[in-house]
Amino acid sequence: MSTLRIDGGRVLLPDMSVERADVLVEREEGEILAVGDPDELPVGDERLDAGGGLVIPGLVNAHGHAAMTLLRGYADDKPLETWLREDVWPVEGALTPEDVRAGVELGVLEMIRSGTTAFADMYFHVPEVAAVVEESGTRARLGHGVVTVGKDEEAAREDAEESVAIAEEFDGAADGRISTAVMPHSLTTVGEEHLADLVDGAREAGVPIHYHANETAEEVEPIVDERGVRPLEYAREVGMLEEGDFLAHGVHLDDREIALLSETGASVIHCPASNMKLASGMAPVQKLLDAGVTVGIGTDGAASNNDLDAFDELRDAAMLGKLAADDASAVPAESAVEMATAGSAEALGIDSGRIETGANADLAVIDLEHAHLTPAHDLLSHLAYAVRGSDVRHTVCDGRVVMRDREVLTLDEDRVREEAERRAAEAVARANR
Repeated sequence: MSTLRIDGGRVLLPDMSVERADVLVEREEGEILAVGDPDELPVGDERLDAGGGLVIPGLVNAHGHAAMTLLRGYADDKPLETWLREDVWPVEGALTPEDVRAGVELGVLEMIRSGTTAFADMYFHVPEVAAVVEESGTRARLGHGVVTVGKDEEAAREDAEESVAIAEEFDGAADGRISTAVMPHSLTTVGEEHLADLVDGAREAGVPIHYHANETAEEVEPIVDERGVRPLEYAREVGMLEEGDFLAHGVHLDDREIALLSETGASVIHCPASNMKLASGMAPVQKLLDAGVTVGIGTDGAASNNDLDAFDELRDAAMLGKLAADDASAVPAESAVEMATAGSAEALGIDSGRIETGANADLAVIDLEHAHLTPAHDLLSHLAYAVRGSDVRHTVCDGRVVMRDREVLTLDEDRVREEAERRAAEAVARANR
């Protein structure tokens, strides 16, 4: 057995209290062995200095499209439908597998540097995404995003079949750090007959379903007009709202749909920055929490955010939640931090997001010795409202140190940035010919 001891700091415990403690990690199994008094824990084979810092669960980015880092800042300040059809989809149609890999490397590099240890990703060329997860030492739930509208029957069927095949092939890859899902893009971009096939495929493969839902009013209205039911009522009818399934955005949910989520055990991934930037609206996060719905946090893609710093996202979640509820006490610091850790982990079905014996050793160490984190009246408040991704000193995933003293150890930062810069420019040039 090989152990890592994270010592000298304070630890955020599952009940959201903070105590002075050390964390002992079993590196080969990638799990937490003990959390406790520094005088009572074994020395450990390796030491990671948390002095002057706070050890927290690694953040979990529960919805995104990592390769879209290549489109960061490319097309801003437009509504969702216009932005997708005129700008994003044309460039995405020009992306090669190598482009996707370069974009994902850049995204994962950014996430490691800001304390994210696990993420969910809906995209295409998923083998390239999986290769980056394996190389980087991170954890992910991956899926091939399916869009059937605008395609002939053969192409639509092939797209749906690929999503199921990818889910079956990669579930459990990277020594178990990769899990999968079947991922129809949304209820309006995939035809009902193909949704039925995707549901059957997911249930047979034993993996969840992940999709965008109720993101904009324009997405809700066609379903209501054509079917006479709300989107999540339709999702339940076609079998896409079961325990373990998770949907992104959930901005325009009514009380019936919130009750359905509570009843079925499906989760919602809140993406506040993207929702604000695209003027999609304000999700009823406090209502969801009050109803007992599991809520996680996701950055969405870097083209609609424009960064993958989950600390920014949980701060936005706390702030926007107050506006949505018209209540300064809504979505308090504790709820925001919990959504970005345990909530997101639960939504993805991974045993992370908390620091306790037996959980995955997915951790980050926050350096508290900064002016913007002084004084330390309430460290939980700091995590929600003041900490930045650049305050992360170390990142550990599955018991492996993937960033030490701000140096990422599993990816070559200079190479990743240069490759992404070049491929982004080439992809945009191809799309605009």
